[in-house]
Amino acid sequence: MPYPQIQSMFDALFPPGMQWYWRADFFKELGDEIQEQHLKFGSNIPTPLSAMHLYPISGAASRVGSDETPWAYRDAKYSGVIVGVSPDPEDADKITNWCKDYWEALHPYSSGGAYSNFMMEEGQERIQASYKHNYKRLLDIKRTYDPNNVFRVNQNIKP
Repeated sequence: MPYPQIQSMFDALFPPGMQWYWRADFFKELGDEIQEQHLKFGSNIPTPLSAMHLYPISGAASRVGSDETPWAYRDAKYSGVIVGVSPDPEDADKITNWCKDYWEALHPYSSGGAYSNFMMEEGQERIQASYKHNYKRLLDIKRTYDPNNVFRVNQNIKP
């Protein structure tokens, strides 16, 4: 299947104009405390399109050293993504608060960082936490090759 086709598979489910809010973390395990929070928040989703995605991380991802690529969480077993979604702009606070509260409940049990494409504007400290010991090296690269911060659309390391 061509890559553009894969990328557009869910377009019909999520048309333009949706309200979105995301939060995420990596986890090494899913203990009882985490399961309790999933049950609590998953039983009270704010809108039918809101969800929590849990992606297993294994195989080749764990066979690369944590300093060999920018991604430092090679020991994580799961990527958890909380997403609030609604077509109604009136639901913006509701989906945002649900995501933030859910994330706050899970974060103490997390590894501390997240996949940057699953993050909102959460500040440079959160970006730094997501790259851990690789952040300094990435900052040096950014300052060398993109000092004017041209590549800044995503959750960005600022030069």
